[in-house]
Amino acid sequence: MNDDLGKVRTRQHKKEVALAQQFVALADTLVDDYDVVELLEGLVRSCVELLGVDQGGLLLIDQRGSLQLVASSSEATRVVELLQLQAEEGPCVECVSTGAPVTAEDLSSESDRWPGFAPAAVSAGFVSVHALPMRLRETTIGGLNLFTTEAGQTLDEDDLRIAQALADVATIGVLQQRSVSRASLVAEQLQAALNSRIVVEQAKGVLAERGKLNMASSFDRLRAYARGTHQKLSEVSADVVGGDLSADTVLGWHAGPKTD
Repeated sequence: MNDDLGKVRTRQHKKEVALAQQFVALADTLVDDYDVVELLEGLVRSCVELLGVDQGGLLLIDQRGSLQLVASSSEATRVVELLQLQAEEGPCVECVSTGAPVTAEDLSSESDRWPGFAPAAVSAGFVSVHALPMRLRETTIGGLNLFTTEAGQTLDEDDLRIAQALADVATIGVLQQRSVSRASLVAEQLQAALNSRIVVEQAKGVLAERGKLNMASSFDRLRAYARGTHQKLSEVSADVVGGDLSADTVLGWHAGPKTD
């Protein structure tokens, strides 16, 4: 029993350390230059890795007031999020509209509420979803979706508070140096993030095809190269897509830069 208790405490300690590191990384955006797409991709990944959910996605409001997909942890999540946008219904749409968290513990029973989204999510293997607003005071700029694939696998109150705290800090990072009262500046910042995401997705596709990798692994290589060369993720992605940076160079960077 003591061994089991020790293992539980070790896991809990590792989780606390990882959470502290993630909050530090988010706080860094307040004092340093950063890449919005990488910030939000990292937020989604951290929630999946640390909070016991299976997949995640994040939507932001663009200049026209429409929600757009910015980050997703898998292809299945990306497809379901896009279906949510097309149907203009679902937990994230509702969450952003109200500025309040939305939880559906059994998506198979939500067909009346979300006739387009719920069946698609269930078909993709998702059982439940938590949608958390990306908000600062009265301003909501998007929503974070966290999906589970097993019955009864919902987040407890502590994990929900952690997820909301992560989303809140990320929102502050997105809106840093912007006046919340000046909506046009906020919209420009978010539109830049959405435009960057398109280039990042294109670069991920180039690396995936060249290296025979899945999209998640391609993103890891892309991020490793950007960090290793002290460049923004969007800048490296643009160079890959434009042909100014070889895909092979990026793919080989995970082993460290080559020296003569």
